[in-house]
Amino acid sequence: MTAGRPAKPVEQKRMIGNPGKRALPSNALALPRATETPVPGRPLLKYGQELWDKVWSAGVNWISPNTDVELLLMTSEMVDERWNLRIKVMQTDDPKLRRGLRELDKQIVSNLSLLGFTPSDRTRLGVAEVKAQSKLEELMERKANRVVATSMVNPSPSV
Repeated sequence: MTAGRPAKPVEQKRMIGNPGKRALPSNALALPRATETPVPGRPLLKYGQELWDKVWSAGVNWISPNTDVELLLMTSEMVDERWNLRIKVMQTDDPKLRRGLRELDKQIVSNLSLLGFTPSDRTRLGVAEVKAQSKLEELMERKANRVVATSMVNPSPSV
């Protein structure tokens, strides 16, 4: 017997209005939301700090400064480690180092997935959906770009 589809998260049911009208658990614990980017608990290098900042700005709605901070910190450290390892792989072309780099890549992607930063995880969390641009929006954007380009080529005389 197979388990079937995984249950839809309660948060997602609440977001779409609970179409099944089944009682939802009310004892859900709300995690506090980050109001600003927290300072990492350990020093990070350039690329790890960039990831840290990007995650806190993009995931502010679902990343908790209380529960997710350690996983994000470890992932940021892995990103720093990855860049150092990648330089060594490019310099030596050692197959063992290359395997280590690919394994580290998998761990980073796995952690980012746990934090909700892959398309399938965002969909599962009900956080975001990439919206295709409609034909009307595309035409309006083209027109706006043309107006800007024309004004740059033919600036109006100053008064």
